[in-house]
Order: sequence, then structure tokens, then C-alpha cells
Amino acid sequence: MNNFTFEELNLSEEIKKAIADMGFEQPSPIQAKAIPYILQGRDIIGQAQTGTGKTAAFGMPILDIVNSQDKSLQVLVLCPTRELAIQVAGEIRKLAKYKHDIKTLPVYGGQPIDRQIKALKKGVQIVIGTPGRVIDHINRKTLKMGNVKMVVLDEADEMLDMGFRDDIEEILQKVPENRQTIFFSATMPKAILDLTKKYQKNPEIVKVVHRELTVPNIEQFYIETREKNKLEVLTRLIDIYNPKLSVIFCNTKKKVDELVGDLQARGYFADALHGDLKQAQRDNVMSKFRNGTIEILVATDVAARGIDVDDVECVFNYDFPQDDEYYVHRIGRTGRAGRKGKAFSFVSGKEMYKLRDIKKYTKTKINRHEIPSLSDVEEIKTNLFLEKVKSVIEEGHLTKQVKFIEKLIEEDYTSLDIAAALLKMSMGDQIKEEIREEIFENTGAEEGMVRLFINIGRRHKVKAKDIVGAIAGETGISGKLIGTIDIYDRYTFVEVPREYAKDVLEIMKNIKIKGKKINIEPANKK
Repeated sequence: MNNFTFEELNLSEEIKKAIADMGFEQPSPIQAKAIPYILQGRDIIGQAQTGTGKTAAFGMPILDIVNSQDKSLQVLVLCPTRELAIQVAGEIRKLAKYKHDIKTLPVYGGQPIDRQIKALKKGVQIVIGTPGRVIDHINRKTLKMGNVKMVVLDEADEMLDMGFRDDIEEILQKVPENRQTIFFSATMPKAILDLTKKYQKNPEIVKVVHRELTVPNIEQFYIETREKNKLEVLTRLIDIYNPKLSVIFCNTKKKVDELVGDLQARGYFADALHGDLKQAQRDNVMSKFRNGTIEILVATDVAARGIDVDDVECVFNYDFPQDDEYYVHRIGRTGRAGRKGKAFSFVSGKEMYKLRDIKKYTKTKINRHEIPSLSDVEEIKTNLFLEKVKSVIEEGHLTKQVKFIEKLIEEDYTSLDIAAALLKMSMGDQIKEEIREEIFENTGAEEGMVRLFINIGRRHKVKAKDIVGAIAGETGISGKLIGTIDIYDRYTFVEVPREYAKDVLEIMKNIKIKGKKINIEPANKK
């Protein structure tokens, strides 16, 4: 685990304040390694997957390098898709919360270019854009490259996969030679290394090396659910498994506090553990957790290092961890001292790919777990209650209560009706609605994916890149997220993440590929 703090990274007070507001306590491994080199002005090649904090790894130093008094373009960030460009711009804006004189702008296709030109004329120091739209602005002379001192290629391997190599080279040739050049890529194919040799000067290679770690005695599950449904899913799991003690992990202090409030409001004995608590407060919370006064501990990764309790039966990754090692460290809070434990991870969208990396990394099975239904929860709760009823009956000493029941029976109520009414009063009516998830079953896809049918194939001269290009271009989904593509003579099957399946079907229904208007629908399982 990385032990750096943001204080050690030589960042400005404004950036550190913004990080604190965002709730992050500690830099991710890629941030801890990359930021010092970027601040030194070094060219770097950063090998990092999505979800490891790489945007902030270049976003934080960029904001400290930019001269806020100079209104000209100083940093250019290239991204493969408009979705990623918007996402990166949004994160940099959050980090620039207290850098009031620094302006950022995403530029991408599909948005009116006049609006972008108007914003550029006002003065923008950081542009985040897709290669095609950046070249368009360069040719229109609305993007002037003369003062650019840093270029960042984010997800460089995907940009090459999508055929942007010529565009990238054209852009790099128009930027001053004495610039700083940063490459971030999940993989390092020969094409990337060729580009780095041509356009970088003695780059420092920054790579997070994973240790081999195993996680015995822990049953691991993942649950696909949307952010808005997480709380309901969490409470159902807690009700069904009824753990003696459990630990829930969130990625930020802010989320920890919000979740603790939500759980307490629902009647759960929960408390928070994070970096904003003084040592005495932490000790108090841990003492209550050890003696069972608190049954649920909601924590950040940093604070969790002090959790050394043998009776933790369940761990929940409410927010998916930023790094593989964080995952192993988190779930290691259960299954201790030879006991068995359970770990549940909530995932959606791109996190399915991170989940697959973790499966390879830990070399263990992480099985899909369905969202418990309300009837499942009701049945478990009722059975637990009836077990308590049996215990009370076996203990005896019910003479006074029997007299009250006998009075009701004399009024013509049956003992069965009375028992049922008491059960209803104790358990309450189940009035919540079932969780609504967009689930596409039986399409024959890999886990986390949905297989779609498209009515064009080889006879229409369609290739895999045409399918990827159409879906990525129209929906904004990263080409990397598109799974297996099987092309037949008259039709094609393509797999997309379950999270995006409904959007893909909606957006693609009126699209043409190779000049033919397509029909797209969920596939039938083979």
C-alpha cells in the first residue's frame, strides 16, 4: 500500500484545499509516483488503467504549472472520446476550485463549434479535446499552439486503436519542441513506444507494480447496481446476512459521513472512521466497534489500517476501490484468525473492467450476486423473528400474557388471527417498491455485458472497426468498453456493458452503418 500523503507531493495550498473538499485522504499509487516527475518538468510514460486516479495524476500538477496571469493556451490534453474529454475537464475543474484565474475548456465533435470558438476567444489556458476537433480548431486558427508548454495524451493506446495516430502526430508537430510531453496508457504496445521515442525526451516510466497477494477464507461477490440504488441494496444484504460486525468502504470522507447518516436514519448502529477524526475519536469508535455497540463501521482506505478485529463477518465495497491492492487490503478485514468471511462489491459501467483486473490479480473467483428481493428480506426477517418467539415460549413465564390472549379469544378471535396480527405489528407492512434496474437477461454475453444483434454483416462490407466506431462515435462510450464482436454474412453480434445497453439501443436505432439504416436489439441466447 502507498503511504504518501498529499502534503509530501509539493502541491500548492489551493490544490490541497480542493483535494480536501473532494474528500480524498491519500494519493493513489500512480499519483504518488507521477506527480513529482511532472512538477519537475520531466516527460513521463504512465502505465495506468482507468479508475486508478490517473486524471488527477496529471490534473493536479498541470494546475500548478499553468501561469494564471497568461491567458493563452498552455496545456493541451488529448482524449480518444468526447465522453472522456468531458469527464477529464470536469475533474480538472473540481481540482481548480481555488485556482480562480485558470480557465479550462473541453472541445469535441457533436457540440456546436461556434460555442467553442467563442469560449476560446475569451482566453483558455487548458484545453481538453478529441484529436479531430483539436485539428479543426488549429486549422481555423482558433487554437493557437505557440505558448503550449505541456501536452498530455490520455488513454494513448485507445487513441491509436481508434485510428488517431496521424492526427496525434500532426498535433504534436504543431506544438513547440521544448514542451513537456506526458503519455498515459493502459498498455504499452510497440506503436506507443514508437511515438514516445519520436516525441519525448528521456521519459521517466511510471508504472504501478502489483505484489502477488491472495485472499483465502473469503467468499467474494459482486453486485451490479446503480448509484441511486446502492443504499437500498446494502441494507437488504445486511438484513439477509445479519453480520455480527461489518465494514463498509467508501472512497471519500464525504461519502463516509453521508452513508453513516443514511444508515443511522434507517435504524442501523453505524459510525464513521476517517482522517478528519482526532485520534481520541478514532479510539472511541473502534472501542464501540470491538464491543459491539456499533455493528457497522463505514471507513476510508487510510483509516481502515487501524481495523484489527477478528469478528468482522462482512465487508462491503460501497464505492469500488481505486486500486487492486486497495481491494485486497479492504476485504482482508474479514476472514481473519481462521474464520470465514464475505465480501460484496457494488459495480457499474466501466468498473466491470476493473473487476476483471482484480480477479486476475487475486486469482480468486468473484461471483455475481443477485440483488435481494423484498420478499427475500421479508422471509429472512420473519424467520429470525419467529426463532425469537420460539425461544420466549421455551423460556416460559408467560402466565400474565396468556390471560390477555384468552380475553381476546373470548371475543371470538382465533389464536391464529391474534398471532398473525402480532406478527404484522412487529414486522410492519412491506410498502417499498422493488429496485428497478435495467437488466437484460439471456443474451448469451459475458458477465457484466449485454449481447446485441445488428442486421448487417460481411455482405455489407462491415468490419469490427465500423461497429466500434459507430457505437463509440454516436453514444460517447469508450471503444475499450465494447466487447466481443462476431460478424456473420447478414448480421453481427456485439457485446456492450450492461450499464450502457439501454442507451446504446436508444441512440443507435436510427443510425446508418456503411450507408444502411440498422436494426439493433438484444440478442437471443444461443
